[in-house]
Amino acid sequence: MDFNNIDKEKLSPMMKQYWSVKDKYKDHILFFRLGDFYEMFFSDAVLASKVLSLTLTGRDCGMSERAPMCGIPFRSSEVYIKKLINLGYKVAICEQTSDQPDKKGLFTRDVVKIITPGTLTESSMLDDSSNNYICCAYYENESCALCFADISTGEVYLTLKGNDNINSEIINELSRYQPSEIIFSSSFLTLETVTAFIKEKLQCAVTLRDDICFDCNEKENIVLKQFSAESYEKLGLEKNTPCCSCVCGLFDYISETQKSLAGRFTSLTVISDNAFMGLDLNARRNLELTETLRNKEKKGSLLWVLDSAETSMGKRLLKSWIEQPLISPARIIERLDAVEQLCRKSVVMMELKELLDHVYDIERLMTRIMYRSATPRDLKMLSATAVQLPLIKEQLSKIKESSLIKALDAKISDLEEISALIENAIIDEPPVSVKEGGVIRDGFNDELDSLRNTMTNGHDIIAAIEQKERDETGIKTLKISYHRTFGYCIEVTRSYYDLVPEDRYIRRQTLTNSERYITEELKNAENMIAGAKDKSIALENDIFNEIREFIASKLEEVQNTAEAVACLDVLCSFADVSIKNMYSKPEIAIDGVINIKNGRHPVVELMLKDEEFVPNDVYLDTKDNKMYIITGPNMSGKSTFMRQTALITLMAHIGCFVPAEYAKISVTDQIFTRVGASDDLTAGQSTFMVEMSEVGDIIKYATKNSLVILDEVGRGTSTSDGISIAHAVAEYISSKSLGCKTLFATHYHELTELEHTLKGVKNLSIAVKRNGDDIRFLRKIVPGGADESYGIEVAKLAGLPKKIINRARQLLKDMDSHKNTDVKTVPENNQISFMSLNNDMIADRLRRTNIDELSDSECREVLRDLSSLL
Repeated sequence: MDFNNIDKEKLSPMMKQYWSVKDKYKDHILFFRLGDFYEMFFSDAVLASKVLSLTLTGRDCGMSERAPMCGIPFRSSEVYIKKLINLGYKVAICEQTSDQPDKKGLFTRDVVKIITPGTLTESSMLDDSSNNYICCAYYENESCALCFADISTGEVYLTLKGNDNINSEIINELSRYQPSEIIFSSSFLTLETVTAFIKEKLQCAVTLRDDICFDCNEKENIVLKQFSAESYEKLGLEKNTPCCSCVCGLFDYISETQKSLAGRFTSLTVISDNAFMGLDLNARRNLELTETLRNKEKKGSLLWVLDSAETSMGKRLLKSWIEQPLISPARIIERLDAVEQLCRKSVVMMELKELLDHVYDIERLMTRIMYRSATPRDLKMLSATAVQLPLIKEQLSKIKESSLIKALDAKISDLEEISALIENAIIDEPPVSVKEGGVIRDGFNDELDSLRNTMTNGHDIIAAIEQKERDETGIKTLKISYHRTFGYCIEVTRSYYDLVPEDRYIRRQTLTNSERYITEELKNAENMIAGAKDKSIALENDIFNEIREFIASKLEEVQNTAEAVACLDVLCSFADVSIKNMYSKPEIAIDGVINIKNGRHPVVELMLKDEEFVPNDVYLDTKDNKMYIITGPNMSGKSTFMRQTALITLMAHIGCFVPAEYAKISVTDQIFTRVGASDDLTAGQSTFMVEMSEVGDIIKYATKNSLVILDEVGRGTSTSDGISIAHAVAEYISSKSLGCKTLFATHYHELTELEHTLKGVKNLSIAVKRNGDDIRFLRKIVPGGADESYGIEVAKLAGLPKKIINRARQLLKDMDSHKNTDVKTVPENNQISFMSLNNDMIADRLRRTNIDELSDSECREVLRDLSSLL
């Protein structure tokens, strides 16, 4: 069947109705509600049957061919929807919207909700410990506004990027928030570097929107209703600016997908460029902040170490804090002081953690309330949380020395009104859906009690009719039972057929061994009971909706409480981890000094099983100790030392104690890392090109207040080129032009001469213990450069056969005997003497030169280059 050329005039009425809806949602999979199933037809059915492993059947559609069809039970639809969303599809939910059929026997149907990766609100489809952001990007006049929202929590963040580094800044923001869906204007497509990054690295859902969706005049009502605001100015927005257009585009999409202007959002947070520490994509990956570089797992990351949070809200906030370190000294110190008080009053802290363990995710629960999808059980979870809040406030009152703790205490409401209403209205263990009935307590509503009495008495009436019929007919086995299709029926077994009073009994169904009948009296009783039951369920639904609306009116109170509880949870997590892992409170400074005594890598020390972590010191400043050249073999601890310095610095900036005996950490505006080698094959870039691009970004955007980690710069090219580049980079970074704090690990031992030529540059190396041919790396950082590379010893540790190790040692001796050992003194112009490397450089150049392909002039040029090295 050609799905693009269906003669819709020939379709059955139901299929015409289907296509009237489907034509509006061509790029969505349409879940079409029929009875207790969501059905999919035509191309949707073919696609869904494959990706969801459903049986593909057919349905008469008025044409010669049957329409391809597959379906799922509506009660278990979330499982299937989640799978489709994870695969990048969008799902439109089409429900029956009328109670009575039209003249053709059709019920009115329409799409009531569109589910996309960035607009999920159902808890079963979301990761409890991570935010689910949708991003809107609007580019205009060399500026790009980015708006990130998590509609499941009500968070909205807005930022504006617009300078020479716009592509990198946009990529950094996308890396920070990791949106599951991005919507954008057509002008955004001109940022080709960014769009390539989205396609290759983020792999999230993308949607191009018409320009009208970003019109500040057209969409003003939508935005203001979402925030319950009076004007753009109240939100801090200026009409007809990129920021305003971006917010309009986002909330137009949200209202379109949710089919509602719920007013879920209480505030719009504008993020300035200097609000948080700068962390580009490389820094986030190389420092393994929230997941490991290799396996993309939480275990082995900084988040794994610091996560002792009890609530889902706290876990999400912790992740956000790690991804957005503060650079305001006052705010950092405020957090550290709170953690210090919780550590000192550890009994109170542990009691708080016990209480927090009974707090539900009221942040996302409120979203379901606002969008009218909350269940009776959701409300009971809100009530159960409210019970804990006065107890939490009681514990907080015992901590008087922290301004942040006091502020959190004031922000937390006991939600007494909400709790009292829920407890008075809803039974202790309600069913999943209010449509099942039995949700509202007896005694809460007089009319509901009356209907329930009718239902109860009705059952007694049925029992009385059953006994009466037995007595009158003499049929001892006669019984009355309820059936979904026929209602209440009198059932008579085959052996009593002759006693059936045919003048009163009306046959309804014939079974193998019995017959089912009704009587006029039984039918009247059924109508009375059914009417009471239907009215009871409808009334319960109305009462439940009223309760839900009352709670929705308390959105700001609940939202503030949720935010405060989440913050408290993270602070308790920091205190708990700090006590268990013996962390210390860092001193926050602004003099440019990073001074760490006996620092430890927070992750590695927990991963070590059979050995004790070796701590190390580091002292960096912006004058005499700006850069350390670190030499030593692989596997000796260089990378661990550098990363732990960066992680300790970052931990201090998020307000957490640090794994060190003592730490003084100056406010650091950015952390840059250039670590390891990785080809970016998708972008057509080699290892060396990637390396140089990363180094270029560091040189271009770092400031004197930045911390830079460089590991093996120049390894992706020839020895001579690599040393030259590494030297030039070190020279520039340590100069007055930049002068930022830098840890520079290298295998180029020639760079150790920089200690004597460049101010502020010093050498560090890994301590080694010798015992004959056996070498042991002590993992202790000591002053001075390494005397050799120890590559053969590393190969031995890695398990290479003894025969190969011995042969390598012999070859090394042979090569050393041929080396030119004439070492020149350092010239006055502060440049390194490379004479000791000349033989290697000449040999390397000759190996890379194909003389047969060179012209005479090119040969002369090569000879001139080589002679200059002699």
